[in-house]
Amino acid sequence: MPNAVAYHGARVITGDGAVIEDATVIVENGVFTAVGPSSAIDGSDAGTQIDMSGKTVMPTLNNAHFHLPSDRAARTAELQQAAYYGAGAASSFGLDEGTVGLEMRSESIPDAARSQSAGRGITAPEPGRSEVPYWVTSEAEARAAVQELASLDVDIVKIWVDDRGGRYERLSPELYGAVIDEAHANGLRVTAHVFRLEDAKGLLEAGIDQFAHGIRDMDVDDEVIEMWKARPEVVLIPNLPGPGVPAGDLSWMSGTVPAERIAQMEANQSENPAAQEAFGIQARNLVRLHAEGIPVAFGTDGGNSWTVHQELEDMVRAGLSPADVIVAATSTAAATMELEDTGTIAVGKSADFIVLDANPLDDITHTRMISDVYLHGSRVDRAGISSRLLGG
Repeated sequence: MPNAVAYHGARVITGDGAVIEDATVIVENGVFTAVGPSSAIDGSDAGTQIDMSGKTVMPTLNNAHFHLPSDRAARTAELQQAAYYGAGAASSFGLDEGTVGLEMRSESIPDAARSQSAGRGITAPEPGRSEVPYWVTSEAEARAAVQELASLDVDIVKIWVDDRGGRYERLSPELYGAVIDEAHANGLRVTAHVFRLEDAKGLLEAGIDQFAHGIRDMDVDDEVIEMWKARPEVVLIPNLPGPGVPAGDLSWMSGTVPAERIAQMEANQSENPAAQEAFGIQARNLVRLHAEGIPVAFGTDGGNSWTVHQELEDMVRAGLSPADVIVAATSTAAATMELEDTGTIAVGKSADFIVLDANPLDDITHTRMISDVYLHGSRVDRAGISSRLLGG
């Protein structure tokens, strides 16, 4: 196997809940061809041998709710920054202008995460906010918007069901019902930005496929649990809010974030009781839904790629175990994005993986201790990305 690379001695977190201590992983032509204990896999005939003793290897992260720039150069830079921080894929949810986001899905960009696009999302009119989404006020407009999205072959349809603190009329059940019905008729799934428990119930009844946020106005009740369990394929992407506590030392961002910005971010840290209360509602809801067997995936919403590591920490802070959070961010997120070739370290999957200097099962913040990132078997030039982003 002259073109194969054998990686020996690492702890391998496979992404489906399993862990292999002292593993050997063989990659050939960008694909995992052998994964298992070193005692069971020889690998000596691989053309390249790499000792990874003391390292931990896990799949790349899949950001199933993100927002990417619509400008090509800026989008490329953000996807490269995503790769720098260990993300292998990102789905841009509903704020993509023009055709760049749709075009770039099929492009192979060096040292960059792959991307998906929902194109323009659908909402009730929200003057003063983004004018990118379709603003719909009738079932006919809602169906026409979906039909246009279907003609563009978007990856998913994004809707917003939120009155933004009472400032707007939220998308009504009649309108989101029409969106979901038309999307399903065109072979598309629908993901919902949601805030209220009552809207989550209405969306479940209407056939929603996934939630791009958790329920945020109150603790979930038994009724929504039963409704959700009756539709166990509906995925929760919790996208937790800031926890309202200081994040501490942010120097781990220094590879892509200028020192002065890091210093400002650290200086602005403070306790925020209101944020803590909001976080608490969503944290309790996440833990309960997970305990009830609802599938939990992973997404960060905003447009800063380093936030994947903060979201991982916040999901653990909420009450999930590091092992459960890693599954959510790797295999479950990949399945949610319908990416069948990634998400786990397994034979036949794309060789998308992160090499860490410490074990994130012991402390989830160890996902920040990145030694290397590989996408489709190729080592990402993290130093080059850092130099470009910092203007070096």
